Amino acid sequence: MGRKKLKIQRLEDLKARQAKYSKRKTGILKKAKELNILCEVNVALLFSSPSGRPTLYVGKNSNGLSSILKRLSNLSFEEREERRAYTIEMLKKIYENSESEFDPLSLSHDTNADTLKLYKDELQELKDKLVEKSKILRDWRNPNNVEDLNQIKMMEDHLIASLNGLRSRKNQLAMEQQIRERESEVRLSISTKLFMHFQL
Repeated sequence: MGRKKLKIQRLEDLKARQAKYSKRKTGILKKAKELNILCEVNVALLFSSPSGRPTLYVGKNSNGLSSILKRLSNLSFEEREERRAYTIEMLKKIYENSESEFDPLSLSHDTNADTLKLYKDELQELKDKLVEKSKILRDWRNPNNVEDLNQIKMMEDHLIASLNGLRSRKNQLAMEQQIRERESEVRLSISTKLFMHFQL
């Protein structure tokens, strides 16, 4: 008689979810620590309990979470997708030989296509913003090349507002400096009077 086939789906009972989470969390943390020590690999796990309490584990030789995230961010989009595809293939092989009803194909290539389109749209939006900001910067560097009167007026208004802000800040700093100097003079005067008093 084989093991009962485990159906992977959301547990409706909150207590059952919490108990299952606690048990599985202990297991996955143990595996992560073993992987970190035995294979000397960088490991970072971040997950949240059913009640919303976060748990973070970073391996001892991982140089901190920021180091792992920095390394990941330095990967190109193609490298990330290649690693993701490799992970999905590994999951398929694992679950093909298991009795779980979890379907790795739920992490399908359609999701990859949607993700790729989303990233491309975001990238295009960032490129458009970069072009716009670059043009504004060129105009500020070479105002003689600006031919749009409205833009010139907008730049002038911006300069006036910035200049007013600088003047206001300068006056504030000057007042604060005067106050400090007066306080210093008062302290010096008091110290001098006390010194003269005790000399008598």
